[in-house]
Amino acid sequence: MTPVTTFADKTVALFGLGGSGLATALALQAGGAGVVACDDDPACMANAAGKGIETGDLRTADWSRFSALILSPGVPLTHPEPHWSATLAQDAGVEVIGDIELFCRERAKIAPDAPFVAITGTNGKSTTTALIAHILREAGKDVQMGGNIGTAILSLEPPGPNRIHVIECSSFQIDLAPSLKPTIGVLLNISPDHLDRHGTMANYAAIKERLVAGAKVALVGVDDDLTHEIGRRLTERGGEIFPVSGCRELDWGYFVLDQKVLAKGHNEALVDAEVLAHLGRISSLRGAHNAQNAAFACAAAWHCWVEPEVIQSAITSFPGLPHRMEEVGRRGRVIFVNDSKATNADSTDKALASFDRMFWILGGKAKEGGIAPLTPYFPKVEKAYLIGQAAEDFAATLDGTVPFVRCGALDRAVAEAAADAARSDAPEPVVLLSPACASYDQYPNFEVRGDHFRDLVRALPGVEMNQRA
Repeated sequence: MTPVTTFADKTVALFGLGGSGLATALALQAGGAGVVACDDDPACMANAAGKGIETGDLRTADWSRFSALILSPGVPLTHPEPHWSATLAQDAGVEVIGDIELFCRERAKIAPDAPFVAITGTNGKSTTTALIAHILREAGKDVQMGGNIGTAILSLEPPGPNRIHVIECSSFQIDLAPSLKPTIGVLLNISPDHLDRHGTMANYAAIKERLVAGAKVALVGVDDDLTHEIGRRLTERGGEIFPVSGCRELDWGYFVLDQKVLAKGHNEALVDAEVLAHLGRISSLRGAHNAQNAAFACAAAWHCWVEPEVIQSAITSFPGLPHRMEEVGRRGRVIFVNDSKATNADSTDKALASFDRMFWILGGKAKEGGIAPLTPYFPKVEKAYLIGQAAEDFAATLDGTVPFVRCGALDRAVAEAAADAARSDAPEPVVLLSPACASYDQYPNFEVRGDHFRDLVRALPGVEMNQRA
């Protein structure tokens, strides 16, 4: 735990008592703050009280006693309208911040030079975060990884001179962290997502930009127009700004060429560029999107003084992330891939681009735009298996181009896809769960959906599961 001492002897309000909210309340109390915590769910309130956290109704509270409102990132700050707790805080002149901001203030107080790598982007955040942490650990460094991936940031050990925090940051978390100034800031890409929470693409992109704008070293993608413009603007302002590409040679910066991650300086010949890693035949980093992720991870590790031979060894041993292009098992020629984390079309795009012959399981609670952007990949899909609320809308999009069946639930989809793939003449047919949808119509989150897929695959006769699965 990182005790939050910056609010010692003060009282703060806290709204949202999920995992990160509980961790934040406990860290504040450990640092000497008084906390009055609240949640719209009475069960969450009771759970917090059972852990020794003071709870109360913030609707009727005296806000003059609070020094801040700590808002969980899942709670709306601005759109579609501010949550009632945020409105009460703003009316009382009380600042509204989140757990990432508390960490930043604690770091500034106790270890301002402690290494801090922060990663954001629309897609690839979790893989890049995990890969950076993996490389740094393989290099023998003391690494704490968390944030939007896995462990709440305040549940991690405190910052220190020889400890590197590698933190995934969502747009919601950045929006609540005005003093976010990492040692290394990573901005992967920007595409439409969470517009219900940010209102416009301009707002969304501006929030993402904050992470690299305050960084000592900024690694900024150039493979989409929005990040390219952010990189250009920051470069004109001055500072340590480095462009990164996963798909094309750059005049300078970090990029992937012929499956090699290269670091190229200004006015340096390509032949003299430093080779940070070779990506060929690494199954956990399939696809062009993972080339981008690897380029960023290698660049971040290079700026943490990790030598290329260590980077190469670490990338080769990287197991990948659960639920993201995760090869869970094989049955003969058939590969079963769990990509449950693909909750929008842009994310599923990466999976469809990575395989040649697919039996595609998709559906759930649809995002805006559906699967129409994925049309160019339809010729690679032998058959589609539709589940969840989006089934009828997706059927209309696929009709006449891809054979499909309405399965309703995942168990039937896996059974039918496995049987069809076994009859395929493809050299390596892939049963791919890449829903292009949120899970909330049938599952509490994408992890539970992916775990169910893994269990269903395991139950198929003759399947050899991967060790981690």
